[in-house]
Amino acid sequence: MKEAKKKKLEISSGPSTDGSISALGAFVVYLMSGLFLAVGFWLARYKFSVDLVSDPSLTLFLLWSVEFPVVVIIYSFLRKAPEKCSCSKAVGRSILGLISGALISALGAISLGAPVGVQYIPKTIHWSFLMSVFTFVPATAVLGASLTDWHRVFASMKPTGNVECMVLVPAYGAIIGGWFGAWPMPLDWERPWQEWPICVCYGAIGGYIVGQILSLCLMLFLRKDKNLKVA
Repeated sequence: MKEAKKKKLEISSGPSTDGSISALGAFVVYLMSGLFLAVGFWLARYKFSVDLVSDPSLTLFLLWSVEFPVVVIIYSFLRKAPEKCSCSKAVGRSILGLISGALISALGAISLGAPVGVQYIPKTIHWSFLMSVFTFVPATAVLGASLTDWHRVFASMKPTGNVECMVLVPAYGAIIGGWFGAWPMPLDWERPWQEWPICVCYGAIGGYIVGQILSLCLMLFLRKDKNLKVA
């Protein structure tokens, strides 16, 4: 009886040994990721006296380099089949996911019209790494290299449980937010923030946060997996 109550408490308050998490635990995860994003902006503003408008490359570098370790550590503990995949292995595949995701993001941005001049290369690289942290890193930590799971979660949009919902919804939020953020770029307002990738970055961050909020709402109100719901 005591063991059952203990197990229920673990599931309702945070990550368990099988990689599940409650809505309350997901909120804590999102809160931590948001705080470290704020730390990245704080470092840029008060330690290096830059921002996305004055120095996009340095600011983006600070954002993704601060956010990446937090995302890796958290989602590695939420990995699928932890008895078959160690935490260190999940961290290793997250690093590969960071690099491959950044490459795909950069190629996708360029194919959609991102500038390719020499002065834009560092901006594109660091923006791509930030997008990879939002999208590929959590997925590789949780799902690994299972094409079946990737297709089910991202293509079919059929996540099973709260953890996969945490991977899917914020990732799509970042992508859609970045897409909407690109709309002001071609307008002739001649504002500094219209330069690549400033408004796209703000849109991606905003979409990522909105995706987190939406995924929490889905966890709280839909509660498809009764074992993962808040007690």
